[in-house]
Amino acid sequence: MSEETAIVLQARMGSTRLPGKVLSTIAGKPILGHCVERLRQSGLPVIVATTTGEEDDLVEEMAELFGARVVRGPADDVLARFALAVSTFGLLDVIRATADNPAVDMDAAHRCLTLLHRTGADHVTERGLPYGAAVEAVSASAILLAHAQATTAADREHVTPFIRRNAQFVAIDAIAPGILRQPSLRLTVDTPDDLDFVRRVFSWLPGEGSDPASLAEIICAADRLRSSEAAGGDTAARGIR
Repeated sequence: MSEETAIVLQARMGSTRLPGKVLSTIAGKPILGHCVERLRQSGLPVIVATTTGEEDDLVEEMAELFGARVVRGPADDVLARFALAVSTFGLLDVIRATADNPAVDMDAAHRCLTLLHRTGADHVTERGLPYGAAVEAVSASAILLAHAQATTAADREHVTPFIRRNAQFVAIDAIAPGILRQPSLRLTVDTPDDLDFVRRVFSWLPGEGSDPASLAEIICAADRLRSSEAAGGDTAARGIR
C-alpha cells in the first residue's frame, strides 16, 4: 500500500516522567485519541509509530480504535520507527507528530507541507505556536538518509535534529499565524502538572460538538482559565467538552 504523505505519530507507554501518559484521559478521551482525531482533521492518514514492547499492545489497540494505522519498532530508536513507516507505506513526505500533544494544531500539517513543497526543503516547522501545538514536515528521503547516517542516541531518539543541523539538508523555520502565536503557553503533557493544567484548559472549552476544538479556541480557554486563577476567582469549568 502506498501513500504520498502521512502523519506519523510517535507514541509509547514508557514515558519516564509520566508513565502511560498517552492513555491518560482528558475530557473523557485518551491523549492518544485526541492526537489522532485532531491530526485526522487534516485529511491525511495517521500512522502511529509505537514499539514492539508488550506494554504497547494497548497503544496499537487504541490507535486502531481511533482509525490510525500502526507500525512497531525499537523503543529508543524512534528514527528507525519513522524509517519503517516510510518504507512500509511508500511515503514521499512525512508529518511528524508526538502523542503527548492533545492540543496539536489541526491546520499546521498543511501549512508546513505546503511550504515544504513550495521551497523544496527537507524539513519545515513553525515557531511561535504554544508548546505542544506544532508539527514537523519532513521529506521521506531525508528520513531515510538520516536513518542510514545518524549514529548518536540523541539523534536516533529525537528523529529530526540530525536533519536540521546537517549541511546536506535544507531546514526552514516558518512563523506561525499571528492569532496562534503564543509560545509561552504550554499545552504538552510531560508531567503530572502538565496533565492537570491541560485537563483544566479543556474543561473551559465550549460544550460538546461534532469536531475537535480549534487551537484558537483552546488558547482562548487557557487565557480565560489563567485570568480567573490570577484574579483568585472560581476556576471551575465553564463548559465540558
